[in-house]
Amino acid sequence: MNRRHVLQLTAALGTAGLLPRSASAQSVDNPKPLHHAHNAPPNPLRPPADGRIPVAFLLSDDAVVIDFAGPWEVFENVHIQGPLGHPFELYTVAETTAPIRAGGGMTIVPNYSVASAPPPKIIVIPAQGEPSEAVIAWVRNATKVSDVTMSVCTGAFLLAKTGLLSGKEVATHHGAYAELAMTYPDVIVRRGARFVESGNIASSGGLSSGIDLALRVVERYFGRAVALATADNLEYQGLGWMNADSNQAYAKRRVSTTQHPLCAVCEMDVDSAASPKSVYRNRTYYFCMDAHKRLFDAAPARFANA
Repeated sequence: MNRRHVLQLTAALGTAGLLPRSASAQSVDNPKPLHHAHNAPPNPLRPPADGRIPVAFLLSDDAVVIDFAGPWEVFENVHIQGPLGHPFELYTVAETTAPIRAGGGMTIVPNYSVASAPPPKIIVIPAQGEPSEAVIAWVRNATKVSDVTMSVCTGAFLLAKTGLLSGKEVATHHGAYAELAMTYPDVIVRRGARFVESGNIASSGGLSSGIDLALRVVERYFGRAVALATADNLEYQGLGWMNADSNQAYAKRRVSTTQHPLCAVCEMDVDSAASPKSVYRNRTYYFCMDAHKRLFDAAPARFANA
C-alpha cells in the first residue's frame, strides 16, 4: 500500500465532508507539548472480570493492510502469566459478512457484521473506504462501552465522521494533516504526533504508527514489562509507543518552491510538468492527483492560507 493510495482513500472520505473553516479549526505546525502527559506512565486500563478483552477490527473494501495487521499482531502476541495466557480475543467486523477486498487485493471474510458483532472493548479503525451510516452508527454505539476506540492513519476520517473527535486532538498520516483540518474544523489536528489519546478515543499517525498505539494500549492494560516482552517477541525495535511526540519529522510544514514543487493538499513531491495544477491569486498550485485538485478548487483560500 503506497502513500498515493492511502491519500486517494483520504480524498474519497474527505470530499463530501468539507465544511466552512471555524475558529475552532486547528492544524498545529509547531506543536507544543500535548495537553495531557503522554510521556508519563499512561492511565491504566482494567481488563474485564473474565480476563478476555474483545478487540474488533472494523474493515471495508480498500482497508490498508498494515493499519490493521500491525495492531492485530501486537494484540495476538501478548502473553501474560496465568491460565489465560493470551488475553485478547480478536475478530473482524464489516457492514456485512460478505467478502471484502483489502489493499493489494487481499480478500477477507469478516467474522461479524455490524448487526451481529459482540461488544468490543477495543475498536481498531484502519484507513479504508467510505463508511455507510450503519457503520458510523455502530462505531458511535460501540464506543459508549469501549475501553479504547482507536484509528490508524486516515482511519481518523472515519472516526471524525462519527462526531466522536469533536473538540479533541487527533493524529493521522502526515500527508492528510491539512485535509483533515479543513474537512473537520472542530477537530484539532496534531502535527508530529505518533499517537494521541483523549479519554477512550485514541488515534495514531500513518501505517506503522498503529503498531505503537497498540503497544501503548497493551502497556495500559498490563504494564510496560508485558509491552516490552510483546515488542521483543515481534522483533520490533521501534520506541514510538513510549513517546507520543516521536513523529516530529513531520511536524513542520514542507514548503513548495519552483525548484521543488509539492502537492498543495498533502505536500507530496510532484512533477510540475505532468501534475494537475490550478492558478489562484496569480500563483500556480500543483497536485499529486486529480482528487486533491478538486479539493483545492472547492475552497482554494482555505488551503492557500492553511
